[in-house]
Amino acid sequence: MTALKKTEQDTFDTSWTEFGIEGMTCASCVRSVEKAIAAVPGVQAANVNLATERATVSLSDPSVADAVIQAISKAGYEPRIEMRELQIEGMTCASCVRRVEKALAAVPGVLEANVNLATEKGTIRFTGGDVSALEGAVRKAGYEVIHPREATAGHEPDRKEQELKALGRSLAFAALFTLPLFVLEMGSHLIPAIHVWVMETIGMEENRYLQFALASLVLFGPGLRFFQKGVPNLLRWTPDMNSLVVLGTSAAWGYSVIATFLPELLPEGTENVYYEAAAVIVTLILLGRFLEARAKGKTSQAIRHLIGLQPKTAHVERDGAFVEVPVDDVRRNDVVRIHPGEKVPVDGTVLDGDSYVDESMITGEPVPVKKSVGSEVVGGTINKTGSFTFRATKIGGDTLLAQIIRMVEAAQGSKLPIQALVDRMTGWFVPAVIAAAAITFAAWLALGPDHALTYALVNAVAVLIIACPCAMGLATPTSMMVGTGRAAEFGILFRKGEALQNLRDVNVVAIDKTGTLTKGRPELTDFDVAKGFEKTEVLRLVASVEAHSEHPIAEAIVTGAKEQGVATSTVTRFEARPGFGVSGTAEGRKVLVGADRAMTASGIDVSGLAARAEELGKLGRSPLYAAVDGKLAAVIAVADPIKETTPDAIAALHALGLKVAMITGDNAHTAHAVARQLGIDEVVAEVLPDGKVDAIKRLREGARKVAFIGDGINDAPALTEADVGLAVGTGTDIAIESADVVLTSGELTGVPRAIALSQATIRNIKQNLFWAFAYNVVLIPVAAGVLYPVNGTLLSPVLAAAAMGMSSVFVLANALRLRTFKAA
Repeated sequence: MTALKKTEQDTFDTSWTEFGIEGMTCASCVRSVEKAIAAVPGVQAANVNLATERATVSLSDPSVADAVIQAISKAGYEPRIEMRELQIEGMTCASCVRRVEKALAAVPGVLEANVNLATEKGTIRFTGGDVSALEGAVRKAGYEVIHPREATAGHEPDRKEQELKALGRSLAFAALFTLPLFVLEMGSHLIPAIHVWVMETIGMEENRYLQFALASLVLFGPGLRFFQKGVPNLLRWTPDMNSLVVLGTSAAWGYSVIATFLPELLPEGTENVYYEAAAVIVTLILLGRFLEARAKGKTSQAIRHLIGLQPKTAHVERDGAFVEVPVDDVRRNDVVRIHPGEKVPVDGTVLDGDSYVDESMITGEPVPVKKSVGSEVVGGTINKTGSFTFRATKIGGDTLLAQIIRMVEAAQGSKLPIQALVDRMTGWFVPAVIAAAAITFAAWLALGPDHALTYALVNAVAVLIIACPCAMGLATPTSMMVGTGRAAEFGILFRKGEALQNLRDVNVVAIDKTGTLTKGRPELTDFDVAKGFEKTEVLRLVASVEAHSEHPIAEAIVTGAKEQGVATSTVTRFEARPGFGVSGTAEGRKVLVGADRAMTASGIDVSGLAARAEELGKLGRSPLYAAVDGKLAAVIAVADPIKETTPDAIAALHALGLKVAMITGDNAHTAHAVARQLGIDEVVAEVLPDGKVDAIKRLREGARKVAFIGDGINDAPALTEADVGLAVGTGTDIAIESADVVLTSGELTGVPRAIALSQATIRNIKQNLFWAFAYNVVLIPVAAGVLYPVNGTLLSPVLAAAAMGMSSVFVLANALRLRTFKAA
């Protein structure tokens, strides 16, 4: 859903808006900016101040603000756009969200306001300035802003727990006084013995006085919260769900008060009391809110789990000794010691020792990873066996765990395009319900049977109570929170919320080859010697010569020799010929390593191993020859090997019914060989970064949606161009910043998992929205009494209150099912 933008003329009159500007250095800069802003249609006046680096602009239309920002950028300066997050208290339904968004959007300088009911947070994009204007707008709309210190991650669970306890106390109080009230009234109707007992011991009139006292205690005790929110919103002509509860319960209570104390004002035969209805409605709605709060707490469990991964202390070297300090006191370049079983406090590089570290919280993979000198460690991971020291490289908000928490929070707080329908409907939903209740009352009063006033009152109250915008407001954000949280457990981070919906609609998955399908570094794959030569000896001679070369292929050969326990020897007369190969003398023997043209140039016949070289080339490997003392000694193959998990990932994508394409800058021969090996459907090879963008545009033809997966700097343009960009977390920062989704494990198996989870989440959201809307569409007419002429069915306000509460609980329970999602 696109967040509410300031495009509604009725919320914005001509006013002054401030824009922060960076890059101005002199009076001519001021003049340039003023001219650029003044040229924007809709700008009435502009005043730029060099000292404050701000432009004060008079706009005739709020939508002009974006054009002003573009004009500042085109003039060569940087408009300062700030993001602010507010923790908002008191929202209960979708209409509350809509009201807060409209209030924030009306603040001068606000470009976009996005409010999430499930997280109770508002994210505002604005041109900077005093945040108090934003807080004031929220409070003026009837809600409260929690101070940032009170809303920090560490205190958030405590606040939620206190809120839940307060609801529990209110519910217990309401139930304590509602139960005897319900027994007195409904028991008298259903059980004659109770009616006789009440008449003989309490008396009719005293019974009504007692019911009045009990109902008033409930209504203006625990039920006062509805009046505190609902009445001001009614007076502002912006009714919400609290307003519906106030109208319904007040109508039942007020009618009963008249019947008790001034019965002569009512038509004969209609002096009935509905105290129990008012009290039971309040109690059941409080029960619904209590269950809702408990369920909402579970939806944010993933964030709390991530926050809980952060250790509180660290053993840091100070003055030659290791001392325990709070993790907040760790500084960059500090030396930190980790013992077995401890959590790594911050990100860093191992200096001494080795161990195995459980990185499942980052990658989703359960197998511990070996760490030794030079290895990178991540804060929040768990050391398993050995002890080691490391140098802190990233601390505080720069650690990978902190970044992951921010990504998950940002995704959970965003809104999906699918929720646009909810936004449009909630704008008129509550007023429409009040109108429906008024029509119901009038219709029953005019057309009802005997005691029409009683029927009119009861059915109008039922309509007010049954209509629940809570479920509609919670349908999307709760599923989003649970879905993105579950994704984080699998090492899948949705940086942008809309990617969760867009990924579901993808038809083609395009994948970069090097570093994504493959490991991203050449390895020695084959070393076949000619007759008369011994493999270990030739490998030693070849590796000795290649050790003097800086080419990646040479590095792969040297590394391969070391892994096989082959040591290198001294080399003299080393020579490198670009495009041909290298040569040198090792152990008194002349060694030449290179392509077939290097052998031909030296008069060496390669026919004995040419067939093997051709076979290796067809497999997508790079064949080389080695000659010793002028004789062909070996054929060598170096390749960027396919990751072990890649074939399973491609098969899983095909199982989801998706086409898989490879886009690579590598040569076509190698690319097609890899594609054949993996069963990839389409290949685009030998392309530059811009060519990858063009390739994605071609793949999109036929109204297809394309996801692109990459890891390198050269993949950033393609990640941005694709409908959904996925970066493997082992890739570059630029690639990750350009992506919509980050796979922290670096394995492609995360892609089908992400798509399957996207499909499950959107399916869950659609289920929620269907039941939220269907509930109202079906039950509002029933509450109004449309079935009464058919079979005499009427819906009691008490049952309406129970149904209303359960609708929200149902939506939350359905969303929580995503916590059990299993990865393919």
